[in-house]
Amino acid sequence: MRSSHASRPLTVIALTVALLAPVPALAIGGEGSYGGGAKANEISASASQSRINVTQVSGPTGGKQGTVASTDVNWKPPPCWYEPVFTPEQLKNFAENDGNGDAGLRDGWYGSKLWTDHFRDGKDADTIFTKPSTVKGYKNYNLGKDGYFWRGVAPDFNALDDTSLCSRLMFWQDAGEIPDDPNSPTPETLADYAYNKVKVPETEVELKPATRSTVNLPTWVWLDKGTFKEVKVRAELPNTGLWAETTAKPIALHLEPGTKDAEVFPASGDCEINEDGSIGTPYTKGNAEKTPPCGIRYLRATNGTPYQLSASVTWQITWEGSDGTGGDLPDGTFETTQDMNVQEIQSINR
Repeated sequence: MRSSHASRPLTVIALTVALLAPVPALAIGGEGSYGGGAKANEISASASQSRINVTQVSGPTGGKQGTVASTDVNWKPPPCWYEPVFTPEQLKNFAENDGNGDAGLRDGWYGSKLWTDHFRDGKDADTIFTKPSTVKGYKNYNLGKDGYFWRGVAPDFNALDDTSLCSRLMFWQDAGEIPDDPNSPTPETLADYAYNKVKVPETEVELKPATRSTVNLPTWVWLDKGTFKEVKVRAELPNTGLWAETTAKPIALHLEPGTKDAEVFPASGDCEINEDGSIGTPYTKGNAEKTPPCGIRYLRATNGTPYQLSASVTWQITWEGSDGTGGDLPDGTFETTQDMNVQEIQSINR
């Protein structure tokens, strides 16, 4: 039986390792540039590296930032998909000068002979996870043809527990065509991929009083209209014509005072964004005892240990993509905390 995991005949030990630990091969090779900002060896050798290019189109780029967490705990981006990896010329160069890497999501080939046998000399390849398990070979890397060799990609391979997904051995697809396969990429695939690439600013709210609140007096909370703006990122998969832009728009601020001995305004703790993009109302002189539209009233002093005020912004996530596609993705949240010291003013009765 011909091995797709080593350049020598498959042994019992090698088969056991392949079955127990079907992980992608580590990237092996030299430096170089190859699409998407990744190094040539990372793209060509490892099926855990995606070629998807992600760029920020709009939104803040400085200051402290983080990624949003989906409000839908059951939502997950696709675990894998197929991508174009090599032109015939690139595959020839890789096979004959390196030959160490992934010929499929679960098929690591080590040794140039494995690559040249299959992609140059037309020999069939036997695989463990691919169906059919025997894959017909190619003649001279398909040189002279216009297209690409595609392979499965799984950026988080450890989360991929279904061995049937994206398991095809590297295969040919004519230029300008997307493979007819349920795991082929779509604009929504790119939108989902970009979801975790959206960077939003940390949520440090404006407070009045700013440094120390007083028991039973309201603390006003607000965000200026220029603080939070929508963030848009664009994801493109080279040589496919596929793209998607994922947009995160802030829609609400939620407050958690950090103690049960407090009241929030409104009672839900959800402060909606105003028409001008601001949240809440800035404190002005004379409002010390008024109820703020967005704020907190602490009922007990901190006594040296500050409360942890949690402020989380909900971001509405939408996308649009190539071929007129588009839709909604689950809302995302990003939360930060800040210290709240609360004092108790003593009064003396005479």
